[in-house]
This record gives sequence, structure tokens and C-alpha cells, in this order.
Amino acid sequence: MEEIRPNGINSVHADILETHILTRLDGPSLASLSCTCTSLNSLASQSHLWSHLFRSTCPSAASSPLLRRLITSDGGARSFFSLCHSLPPPSTTTAKPITRIGELISAVDISFHGDFILSKVQETETTSGWFKCSPFRIDLLDPKETITTRIPHLDENDRCDDFLNNMTLSWILMDPTSPTAMNVSSFSPVSATRHWLSKEVQVRFATVLETRTEMVQCEIVVTCGGSESGEMQVREVSLEMEDMEGRHLNGKDSMVIVERMMGEKGERRGKGREEEAKRRYREYVEKKRERRERKMRREGILDMLSIAFAAGLLVFAAFWFFLF
Repeated sequence: MEEIRPNGINSVHADILETHILTRLDGPSLASLSCTCTSLNSLASQSHLWSHLFRSTCPSAASSPLLRRLITSDGGARSFFSLCHSLPPPSTTTAKPITRIGELISAVDISFHGDFILSKVQETETTSGWFKCSPFRIDLLDPKETITTRIPHLDENDRCDDFLNNMTLSWILMDPTSPTAMNVSSFSPVSATRHWLSKEVQVRFATVLETRTEMVQCEIVVTCGGSESGEMQVREVSLEMEDMEGRHLNGKDSMVIVERMMGEKGERRGKGREEEAKRRYREYVEKKRERRERKMRREGILDMLSIAFAAGLLVFAAFWFFLF
């Protein structure tokens, strides 16, 4: 009797699949593969694959014992990877959460042409009165701290296309008391410009967080400047939040948004995340422009009414003067 041999992917030994194929896939591809059949689901769901994937894409997390503990809790590395590499879904709740996060952990990784140039974990306290009342801002580097890179210095006429096309950034915000997290970066830049005076390159990443009542932008700015050695230095990495009016949110209001988005249980987008983040950013910019134009028109009408009212008063005063 002729032996029936498996064909297709089933003919490949599981060890070969796991060692030489699955370890080369990114997160969305590995998740998609796990949905194809039972055998591949079992292979692609192994925790060590997702832990390796997380460490290779977020080396900052591998440097922190606390983050390693969070990665292995409540759902394992796959669940935590999904939280940190997907776009936060729009919030559907209108209830204002009670802020309970006393400290935020930022795990930041910046790469250029596939090589990591900065990986850092930073803690930010969120309970002081100064934090709650001041504009929300997290600076990853100290004022005099710089990170030397291998990026060649731009000449006077060089454009910023290389930064726009080849720099990536991941900024994960985490609650250290629970395995809740979200990534507030668009991964790829939404813009890269050169400062007209200092000639520094400012690369911007942004994620728009949507609620039922408002849209808030998380903007990350990476500032790079030239050095005496002829290579670029990372001089500033900062995160801020602003509303549709262009006003920077203070710490208290920002934490309300952060907690609401971290706790959202809706569908998260991993595949096509960068395109969706840029679409939200373009929509945000367009709505912000329309709101600014409406405000200018209202102010223009009010100015015209004020001028007309003042002119009417002058006419009335002149008429009253000549009459008596």
C-alpha cells in the first residue's frame, strides 16, 4: 500500500518551521499565520517566539527587570506585544476615569536604517501638584545629554528625506502596577524638517487618540544636530499632548486620556498601523485647520460688529452734539 505523504507546509518539520521561518516573521505576520490552521496556531503561539520578537523590536524593554516581569504576566508576551504594537482604538466611553496611575514608565527605541541608535527606559511621577498643573511633557534626555550616532551630517542643501523614510520610533507608555500599556508613536515619521536658524533636523512622530468627545494628539519630536566629528547627534527627544485648539494639555488632563485609552477593550490594529496612524494624523490636521478657520471667521464677524457698533456710537454722539 502506497504511503500517503503530507504535502505543502505540513511536509516541513516543526523544528524547521519554528527555527528558520517563524523567528523571521514580524508580529502581524506571525499573528496572521496563527489563524491559518491548528498546527500553525500551536507553533506561532509559543511564548518564547513573542518574547524574542518583543526583545528584537523593543530592546529597551529587555533592559528593565520590571518590564520583563510585565511581559510575562497576564496573557504572556503575545498579549503584551499586541498592546504595545497596535494602534489604540477609539474610546467609546464618556465616563471620566479616576486617575490611579502614580507613575508612568516610558520605553523608547529609535532606529535608523534598521540599527538602534537609542533605547531607554524612563520613569515619570504623576502625583505631584507641579506635574498635574504644568503642561504635560516627558523629556527623554537631560538638557546637556546627547547621543552620538553614525548618521552622516547633512550638508547645507541636503534634504531630510533620509530621516523621513528610514527613522522609526517606538514610545511605549506603561502602568508599572498592571500589565496595561499603549504605544503613542506612529512608528514612522509624519514630518521631518530643518530648523531655519540652528539647521537642526526635527523629526516628528504623532498618534491621535480619539474619544467620543475629542481628539488629542501625542506628538514626539526627535531633534538631531551636527557634531565636530561630522556625525549627527540626538539632542532632544520629547513627548507632548495637545488638543484640537492647539493647546498643550496639563499633566492631570493628559493622565485622564492616557488611562482611558489604556483601559479601552476595543479592537486594536496591528497590521497597517503606520498607515492608519498617518490617516488619523491627516484627519486631525484637517479638522484642526477647519476649526481654526471657523474661529477666525467668528472673530472677524465680531470685530466687524464691534467696529460698526463703535461707529454707530460716534455718529450718535456727533448728532447729539450738533443737535444741542
